[in-house]
Amino acid sequence: MIRVSIIGATGYVGIELLRILIGHPEVSIAHLTSKTYKGQKIWHVYPCLKNFIDKTCEEMNFEKIVEDSDVVFTALPHGISMGIVHEFLDRGVKVIDMGADFRLKDVTEYETWYKIKHKSPDLIKEAVYGLPELYREEVKQARLVANPGCYPTSVILAAAPLLKAGIVKTDSIIVDSKSGTSGAGRSLRLDLHFSETSESFRAYSIAGSHRHTPEIEQELSLLAEEKLVISFTPHLVPMTRGILSTLYFKLNYQVSTEELTNMYIDFYKREPFVRILKDSLPQTKSVRGSNCCDIAVGVDKRTGRVTVVSAIDNLIKGAAGQAIQNMNLMFGLDEKTGLALPPLYP
Repeated sequence: MIRVSIIGATGYVGIELLRILIGHPEVSIAHLTSKTYKGQKIWHVYPCLKNFIDKTCEEMNFEKIVEDSDVVFTALPHGISMGIVHEFLDRGVKVIDMGADFRLKDVTEYETWYKIKHKSPDLIKEAVYGLPELYREEVKQARLVANPGCYPTSVILAAAPLLKAGIVKTDSIIVDSKSGTSGAGRSLRLDLHFSETSESFRAYSIAGSHRHTPEIEQELSLLAEEKLVISFTPHLVPMTRGILSTLYFKLNYQVSTEELTNMYIDFYKREPFVRILKDSLPQTKSVRGSNCCDIAVGVDKRTGRVTVVSAIDNLIKGAAGQAIQNMNLMFGLDEKTGLALPPLYP
């Protein structure tokens, strides 16, 4: 059995990790840490877990966690994981970081976008970007995985086949993404109250100011083998879960929707969680509660553009599910283990 501890277990990502891991046949839960709820049973915090797990939330105790764990998931705000990851790696415990501290390979980029000094720059080069569809073999050998952000996951998977094939121009890429409110976390904020978000739909972090922008540009640049700058605009939708991303590219040459769809099907033919749609378009309800990413592509011959749409559950393929997929690869398991559940519907 893989002994797992979750640092920051009571946020939305941490609890989604726990919910899925409870049903994982190769996992035992060692420790759950929480500053806010230390000393409380986890099912007191989340009553949905009553009779499924009886663990108590604890303060951080490195010695106990190291002794009892094979892998640690750090589900913490940016800036915190970088200061504690060494404690686990130096003692032989693998780490999957759910935050942003090890996603960007350029330390200066990280410090510019996140406005803090990076405490472990030596680990940035070692960390593997945990998108299995692109870095599966590297993840298998990793001891530190940087789990991708939710928006970047939806965008990178949607763009990868086009950029790898060189079919589109790289100087005018536009990304328009919509996310449910759980993507903002569980902390209280006025602008996320029900009365503020219900029956409303708004953009935020416009003009390239969202912190996921450099992460997206980093990975798209690697795919295109040139430095890319994109236009990325996120939106908040009054729903709990889900991300829908729409990407716009200018074609280098004329190609049909059918040809591109077949190219996507071939590109992802061995990927268990990527589904290419031919006769319908992605919608968040069709991936809710699953580790799936649905993608569809369409060519507008009139404008010479191609539009790609992707949908994921931001808490699963965009966070917890992808992290478990990475864990499975790191420990030599079938990557579908514990994740082979269809989406919830309706």
